[in-house]
Amino acid sequence: MIFSPFAILFFFLFLFLLFLLFIFVHIGLITIAASKLGLTAGQVFIFLFGSLIGSNINIPVKKIRRDRELYPEEVEVTFFGIRYVIPRVREPSYTIIAVNVGGCVIPVFVSLYLMVQNGLFISPLIATAIVAFICYKLARPVPGIGIAIPMFIPPLAAALIALVISPDKAPVVAYISGTLGTLIGADILHLRDINRLKAPVASIGGAGTFDGIFLTGIIAVILA
Repeated sequence: MIFSPFAILFFFLFLFLLFLLFIFVHIGLITIAASKLGLTAGQVFIFLFGSLIGSNINIPVKKIRRDRELYPEEVEVTFFGIRYVIPRVREPSYTIIAVNVGGCVIPVFVSLYLMVQNGLFISPLIATAIVAFICYKLARPVPGIGIAIPMFIPPLAAALIALVISPDKAPVVAYISGTLGTLIGADILHLRDINRLKAPVASIGGAGTFDGIFLTGIIAVILA
């Protein structure tokens, strides 16, 4: 399934940010930042570009049935003195749970790679738990759209927590905790709210959470 999780205006805004990042490569800023993340400048740019393009691709993993009430309560209709009762009718419909490539698959693999590459396990897990708690409290189910969260909250929270917990590896911890914390707190822990969404597709890492995950990657680089 292919659909865009954000407005076209944000799409061009992110492309512009990537263009600026590409320019920064030539003056060495991204090279320095990437070295602190354990990645090359080229890997950082390819990852961010892949996340942006992959945000339009969702992999269906499960279909959940939900009943839609055509007539929420019994209705009585009188026609020429004859009373008719219209019973409550439920029409089966489904919500497809999908995994977003750019907002879930790629960031999770990069997070795991950074953990192994830098030998970090305890501090990212602690930071992830804190960010997940914050995202869980702030995320809200939006009918027809999905689980939404203010896009600047996850990266800013991850950056501040990383600076406190692991100042020497702040960029790496910020990226890992911001990515996994958002996915766990905003999406996975809110899966039980799917029936309230009344949406045909619930995308993990897509819709209202992709902005926060994508910005986490950029802000982690800037933080370095």
